[in-house]
Amino acid sequence: MSTNATKPRHDLAPASPDDWTKLTEKDAFKALENVKGQLFINNEWVDPKSGGKLDVVDPRTGAVVRQIASAEPEDVDAAVKAARKAFDEGPWPRMGGKARGRLLAKLADLMEAHLAELSLLESLDSGKPLSQSMLKEIPLVIDNWRYFAGWADKITGKVLPTDTPHHAYTLLEPLGVVAAITPWNFPLMEFTWKASPALAAGNTIVIKVSKETALTALMMGDLAKQAGLPPGVLNILTGPGTSLGDAMTEHPLVDKVTFTGSTAVGRGVGEKAGSGLKAYTLELGGKSPVVVCPDVDLDKAAEVAAMGLLYNMGQCCAAGTRLYVHADIYDAFTAKYVKALQSWKIGDPFKSDTQHGPQINEKQLHKIQQYVEEGKKDKACKLLCGGERVGDKGFYFQPTAFEVYDNSAKIAQEEIFGPVQCIFKWSKMDEVVAAANDNVYGLAAGVLAKDQAVIDALVRRIKAGTVWVNTYNVYDAGVPFGGYKDSGVGREKSEYALQAYTQVKAVYQPLEDPKAWR
Repeated sequence: MSTNATKPRHDLAPASPDDWTKLTEKDAFKALENVKGQLFINNEWVDPKSGGKLDVVDPRTGAVVRQIASAEPEDVDAAVKAARKAFDEGPWPRMGGKARGRLLAKLADLMEAHLAELSLLESLDSGKPLSQSMLKEIPLVIDNWRYFAGWADKITGKVLPTDTPHHAYTLLEPLGVVAAITPWNFPLMEFTWKASPALAAGNTIVIKVSKETALTALMMGDLAKQAGLPPGVLNILTGPGTSLGDAMTEHPLVDKVTFTGSTAVGRGVGEKAGSGLKAYTLELGGKSPVVVCPDVDLDKAAEVAAMGLLYNMGQCCAAGTRLYVHADIYDAFTAKYVKALQSWKIGDPFKSDTQHGPQINEKQLHKIQQYVEEGKKDKACKLLCGGERVGDKGFYFQPTAFEVYDNSAKIAQEEIFGPVQCIFKWSKMDEVVAAANDNVYGLAAGVLAKDQAVIDALVRRIKAGTVWVNTYNVYDAGVPFGGYKDSGVGREKSEYALQAYTQVKAVYQPLEDPKAWR
């Protein structure tokens, strides 16, 4: 299989070390020794008040490799109060945008200096291939911090004309204390998508990271302190999701809640935030369609579609997990697609040629297995490849594809969050658009075609927050990300994200000379 579909972009990201292929798990465990396993509150490392601990599990083996702090609601209270004091009394929202931007840019520089350690920890914690962490995700994370560092002094209001003798203008002001809850699949990226725009706008933040993948977030505490972020501006908690999430969402001193995770949990977060009249952003689940048109290059389209499913072992909310292939090319394309799935190299994330690592944990592996068994039993589904666990050590699962004859099949409607594809045949444009939209989610979609008129029609008719055309899983700090329908509320990244972390104040002032503007 060609590697073109998985090649990262380097034009916006810092260069990775040329010798990264020499890094091993020994380097990862060495980096692990430098991670503080406590809570980061008010620029200090502190133990949770209850003394609770969480196991850090290596998904390659299932072995516990470290213990870290497990916070409780009382720790949430301490972190929120530190953030509140930093916002109400501290320098962060009061300093000039350029000063804030310089500190955030310094943080990005420190991250780049520690690129190898961050990448090693991300792969050790989550099981994603080191090539994915080192060459794509951590560089893009660093770029995101630089992008919003540049925005810090460009968040401005407007001067507005009025029909009365007044000077009127608006101010864009920070909201206050942000409570952020992040998932386990893209640990540092999701941390960054929330923290960087929030801080650039002058807010303070408390982040509860997933208990499954907390290592890189904990490293960020030290880097933020080295960069010069004032006490209380960035606070990092590790611990169980429900109890801490509820404590953050319902805390009276929190002004804004941002959550990424499942739609089921997101609904609860939105309800709790709404009942407290807090602003909120939700980035939720997906079951993204990819439409393959008859004029495509079959080999290239199969590669793109395979990468759209298998990136991050299918543990991606935007994964292209419903593949609609035109009848004229169905047999030929499906044969190439199955071959592409089977060619992905499954193995140890620290080997440079590995493309497909383990699933995050035993619970997620079991969930994938359950859905695959559902598919095997469903008369509307036919297994084409995969469908089995790989080995008995760690949480590896084969790339899997089903031919599906009914769009309402359970495995075609529900988010599996694993490397499982549903392939459908289509003939008419209206038919495929209806099928693509026949799902509660609307996070992303793909279109593989050459005819521009067909591309234009599909892009406009498919209900999704992001549509990739002849590519997939491309992300850029300046381009928004978020979904339609049950895939969430609001947008991450880009200038649009800043709208979620600012509020508008209108100001009127009488003109000294009422005829000044007449």
